[in-house]
Amino acid sequence: EVQFVESGGGLVQAGGSLRLSCVTSGFILDEYEELAIGWIRQAPGKEREGVACFTISDNSTRYAHSAKDRFTISWDNAKNTMYLQLNSLKPEDTANYYCAATELRDWILGPGAELMGAERQGTQVTVSS
Repeated sequence: EVQFVESGGGLVQAGGSLRLSCVTSGFILDEYEELAIGWIRQAPGKEREGVACFTISDNSTRYAHSAKDRFTISWDNAKNTMYLQLNSLKPEDTANYYCAATELRDWILGPGAELMGAERQGTQVTVSS
């Protein structure tokens, strides 16, 4: 069973930074054609949004338009841990951020990530103006 444990969220002022962590376990890589792990966020009253994903096979990264140039996704293979560095935070970044893993072809980066499955409780990021 695949499991995720997210941490690192908090309250920060606009322009500030946070580093989110996601410890993963239970992956069987042979079960995937091309596994990509990443972050999804959900804010009240807004569409669920795929933020960024990391492809295990070639270490490539992909970002939603809203995250480009501000967020950085990374993966520590030795620790089975994924990170999301959030810089230049804006109030509209306020959301529940949680990890997800699926085939790269099924990732939705941007609004519409409801199609990727149910929201989970991850780590809350709140950005004050």
